[in-house]
Amino acid sequence: MGIRKVFKNVKHRKPTQIFCPRCASPKIHLFTGLDIWLTPRSYLCDDCGYRGVIVMELEKEKEKQINEQKEEKEKDD
Repeated sequence: MGIRKVFKNVKHRKPTQIFCPRCASPKIHLFTGLDIWLTPRSYLCDDCGYRGVIVMELEKEKEKQINEQKEEKEKDD
């Protein structure tokens, strides 16, 4: 795969949901507004207090499976 194709895929990729690498919580967000353009993106988790540059992303298929499982649990309750 050529470098142009890689950058094209990255550029047009839709945003995915991110999760904390320590506790897997979806309640993670950018630490400051400067993280986007001045420094590397740094994230903060509201649940466990994790602060760092590494986050987990779900692939589209896996995200769909998790959403279906949540819906099934809600129906059972």
